[in-house]
Amino acid sequence: MGRAYVALGANLGTREATLRRAVARLDARDDTVVVALSQLRETEPVGLLDQPRFLNGVVVLDTDLGPRELLGALLEIERELGRVRDGARNGPRPIDLDLLLYDGETVDEPRLTLPHPRLHERRFVLEPLADIDPTLAVPGRGTVAQLLAALDDRASTLGE
Repeated sequence: MGRAYVALGANLGTREATLRRAVARLDARDDTVVVALSQLRETEPVGLLDQPRFLNGVVVLDTDLGPRELLGALLEIERELGRVRDGARNGPRPIDLDLLLYDGETVDEPRLTLPHPRLHERRFVLEPLADIDPTLAVPGRGTVAQLLAALDDRASTLGE
């Protein structure tokens, strides 16, 4: 079994109910078990700012699926829960499931990059990961706690 970390996000519709439905669908699969779920957090949008606030979290899975198959399963769940990928990048969406980490693997392919390429820049992902395991290593970047500290240092330097 592989250990995977998946970011959850939604800013349209019944956000919490949709995120919990996504987690339940993952847990209902014969090849996947939900191991942990972080707290869900209200966060500001990134990139496209003129949109509703997000609800974000992270779910930890043990799965018999490889990373590419798991990504396919995540995209299928997104579609089932109303996600249509025809809008602006980082735009409003009823559900977003991003594969962040998979068993410490690094992958650089057109449809899959592990660890997630912007994981280390995103507080809305790092804080829920820290809820689960602040010592979790992000390959090539450091631990979740170190990455959060680096964001804090950067924010204080910029006067944020």
